[in-house]
Amino acid sequence: MRSYYTSDQVRAAEAALIAALPHGVPMQRAAYGLATVVAAELRERTGGVVGRGVTLLVGSGDNGGDALWAGSMLRRRGVAVSAVLLDPARAHVEGLAALRSAGGRIVDTIGDPDLVVDGIVGISGRGPLRPAAADLVAAVHVPIIAVDLPSGVDPDTGAVDGPAVTAAVTVTFGVRKPVHVLAAPRCGRIELVPIGLRLGDAELSAFDAADVGASWPVPGPADDKYTQGVVGICAGSATYPGAAVLCTGAAVAATSGMVRYAGTGASDVLAHTPEVVAAQSVRESGRVQAWVIGPGVGTDDTAYDTLTDVLATDLPVLVDADGLTMLAADPDLARGRTAPTLLTPHAGEFERLTGSPPGADRVDAVRALAQDWEVTVLLKGRATVIAAPDSTVFVNEAGGSWAATAGAGDVLAGVIGALLAAGIEPAAAAAMGSKAHALAANLAAVADSSCGAPISAGPLSAQIRAAIRVLREQSKAVISQPM
Repeated sequence: MRSYYTSDQVRAAEAALIAALPHGVPMQRAAYGLATVVAAELRERTGGVVGRGVTLLVGSGDNGGDALWAGSMLRRRGVAVSAVLLDPARAHVEGLAALRSAGGRIVDTIGDPDLVVDGIVGISGRGPLRPAAADLVAAVHVPIIAVDLPSGVDPDTGAVDGPAVTAAVTVTFGVRKPVHVLAAPRCGRIELVPIGLRLGDAELSAFDAADVGASWPVPGPADDKYTQGVVGICAGSATYPGAAVLCTGAAVAATSGMVRYAGTGASDVLAHTPEVVAAQSVRESGRVQAWVIGPGVGTDDTAYDTLTDVLATDLPVLVDADGLTMLAADPDLARGRTAPTLLTPHAGEFERLTGSPPGADRVDAVRALAQDWEVTVLLKGRATVIAAPDSTVFVNEAGGSWAATAGAGDVLAGVIGALLAAGIEPAAAAAMGSKAHALAANLAAVADSSCGAPISAGPLSAQIRAAIRVLREQSKAVISQPM
């Protein structure tokens, strides 16, 4: 499990560390780690360190101090280091003296370096880059290594509302922050440098591949098709028969139990997955341990009655797509439930449910809906945010946007529904399913080309089993590592 700590949490932990150590030690630790990463990046990109050039973009806070101290260490290793001071009168005094003592230069322009270090603002910064900094960043044509976070990107929400840095590498100190997962494309590769911070529980967490693989339900010695979890799928219609095929097919691939289908698309479903047990309606479908309803079912009276029947059960229910549209018109169907309910909207559906878009702070928006309705909410996106009614929040960064294709949400609903039926609680099922779904999309994208190519939902669904296999292999690799 990876944890992400807010700027307030980090500042409190840094204050405690600074009070406990001799003056300057925490910054020296951070700077040494930063210099080590920059040197390694120089070797990787240019083949050496001595004689290479690095330009520091230096702001007025400790972030700039980290950059200056790291620059002094790089200079002593033979790197030609220059620094552009955004606010010379407020530059970190000791860091600036160290850089000058080591032979670093203070300049007014970027020059022609091999790498640029972004030390403009840190976790206390808010809003876009100011014009002078924005002009400097716009002039950079080499990779940027960000100090703690890319300047101009909000540390807690990952939001960008103007000029901001896009880094090839971000070196973060002590712990990861929300920006590193919510704005991953801006951060590039994350390098974590331990500096001795001590923190409690994080407000935002993410499942590692090994976590998901270790928890994925597989048949045990005493299991049969019923004990592993039976999921019911209400999806598809005459207008959208493919939704039924994609949703049930994903559920079949996700676990080894049984999938029951209730709806008008039985012939299409059985043509693709004959192992599915099909019925015309929920009431005729037989016993299940969880329901998925919504993909492609429409919003007519029949669909509404089916949604009402499903939500009237005492079973976990995942509501997606058309089901969310109907819930937006009648929220009490979900709000009054005592059994677990999981809503899986994209941004547009979220706005229909709440009356406003998620906004810049997606985590806060999802948490608020989950608490208000007493449901679990999964907000889709490259960084998928999942919140439970108790304020537990998970995030899954997909590593790409290959799943941004029609029908991919139907596949995701089927995978998560199967996990719900296996007895996994909704927030964890949503996080696990999102991880497998994103990996399947990435596998599908590179199946015929190492550089990736656009995919559709069919190839994505076809890679669900392969994705689960990779996740389980990751968990076994962690278990087998020597202590």
